[in-house]
Amino acid sequence: MAAVPSAVHLPRCVVSPAGRHSASLIFLHGSGHSGQGLREWIKHVLNQDLTFQHIKIIYPTAPCRPYTPLNGGLSNVWFDRFKISMDCPEHLESIDSMCQVLSGLIDEEVKTGIQKSRILIGGFSMGGCMAMHLAYRNHPDVAGVFVLSGFLNKASVVYQDLQQGGRMLPELFQCHGSADGLVLHAWGKETNSKLKSLGVSTMFHSLPNLNHELNKTELEKLKSWILTRLPGETDGQSE
Repeated sequence: MAAVPSAVHLPRCVVSPAGRHSASLIFLHGSGHSGQGLREWIKHVLNQDLTFQHIKIIYPTAPCRPYTPLNGGLSNVWFDRFKISMDCPEHLESIDSMCQVLSGLIDEEVKTGIQKSRILIGGFSMGGCMAMHLAYRNHPDVAGVFVLSGFLNKASVVYQDLQQGGRMLPELFQCHGSADGLVLHAWGKETNSKLKSLGVSTMFHSLPNLNHELNKTELEKLKSWILTRLPGETDGQSE
């Protein structure tokens, strides 16, 4: 499979802040979805858009590529997988090439004057896995990482990189449904435990009876956490 060129432009859906833009959030969709679709899904669950006074939300869409779990069928995915399982190698060629593409998105925000320490990266399912590779291997100076219903493979290169130690690491926020039949709750929990053992400050929220989907409880928890990592103005300006 040909690598995605780093110069590729990702289509994106952007929700602008209501006030002065001082922070940015990159929210990555799951396999086969789109940035616009993820925004609409969140809007449906919350009965309103996810919006902030000072944070711009960017929902990029992954390129369309052959995807092995679909027998090589085309799908909007961040990278290829040999199968949806913890017990297989990662498809590093496609992961690394997409890290380059998404790094361009981070660079765009920095060029507009947003500090890396004011950028959050996260996603749902495959998007959460992509966010962990992007942040912990390439951009450990971002404000934080969030993963909803996602996991890393048992022998992930992320773990190998973190074993080197000696650097500050962004905090990890995770939510996972206990009834998830596609990405097992145990996979998410094991990912969290491994990252914690490697020096990452983590939190893990189990959501009873939730399948492989979003719900209002987790999105409200996520919104609260986002505001702890990217607080608004502290100079007395009213919002």
